Amino acid sequence: MECHCASAMNGKEPTVTKASKCTESKHSCKEENDPKKGADSIELVCIENAYRTILSELGENTEREGLLRTPLRAAKAMKFLTKGYKETIHDILNDAIFDENHEEVVVVKDIDLFSLCEHHLVPFFGKAHIAYLPNKKVVGLSKLARIVEIFSRRLQVQERLTKQIAKAIEEALQPAGVAVVIEAVHMCMVMRGVQKMNAKTVTSSISGLYLEDPKIRAEFFSLALGK
Repeated sequence: MECHCASAMNGKEPTVTKASKCTESKHSCKEENDPKKGADSIELVCIENAYRTILSELGENTEREGLLRTPLRAAKAMKFLTKGYKETIHDILNDAIFDENHEEVVVVKDIDLFSLCEHHLVPFFGKAHIAYLPNKKVVGLSKLARIVEIFSRRLQVQERLTKQIAKAIEEALQPAGVAVVIEAVHMCMVMRGVQKMNAKTVTSSISGLYLEDPKIRAEFFSLALGK
């Protein structure tokens, strides 16, 4: 994996802190035996150097005490906030789907979610409400929250996130119907731009009987949103 840093554009070598060099040397032996850890370490250093460049371009002194380890902290935070790219639905559902003669609605509401808007890389956060009508198969309830986590820990727009959650449940369980609603506050609307403190975005994705039957759909929205 190559690391291209903005400083190279100015004819300068990328700056690597003593902490970075120390980290690299300490784990070099282990990384030789574990290519994945080696790639992750290189990736972290690249992101760290990118943050250092950003801070410098903003006019900050990255050598001052308060910022010495900020690029590394920011790199680790970004990797955590986007860890969903390295997780799959199969990884969490392969042993959590059960045959069950249950055909009544299953609803899990108020699932906290945090994500990053892909347009400005600032957070949006809120709650997801999920319902499905089983077709002889059910899933462990905590796994619905894990599905939300996987897709929200990626750069997102709320509309796509809602559809991805619904599609993953539909493909895994093949239920009679799926409904997902997300209510979220976007910091790109609160901190910048129009700066509307109380604006909330609501998106939904429905399929199967939830799409075909108005009564079933109304029941879900009543349970999820209290309407």
